[in-house]
Amino acid sequence: MPLDTSIAARLKRTPDGLVCAVVQQHDTREVLMVAWMNDDALHETLTTGRAVYWSRSRQQLWRKGDTSGHAQTVVRASLDCDGDAILLEVDQVGAACHTGERTCFLTGGDLGAVNGLEASDG
Repeated sequence: MPLDTSIAARLKRTPDGLVCAVVQQHDTREVLMVAWMNDDALHETLTTGRAVYWSRSRQQLWRKGDTSGHAQTVVRASLDCDGDAILLEVDQVGAACHTGERTCFLTGGDLGAVNGLEASDG
């Protein structure tokens, strides 16, 4: 079954038909990862309640947790105002990152941005 046409019409996809998905733990608001979805992945996510993405490296659907057991149960899915990003609020089981970390933003590390809150205190 295809993605609902009323949803599909609102999406602004990349030239290869993908939309960015930002994945957040629903109760703590912790950003877990960023992934990509095509229409099939979004349709399956919305109709099964399980997070499904498009693997750009393998060129196939990727059901989060199929091999690792670290599945994501979808609590809410929202589209941003421009239609070019989806926010998936999930209940994450185990690590979200393929490195084994809770989030994908730990291994990459801090980039050393100026803390604007501290800078404006002076």
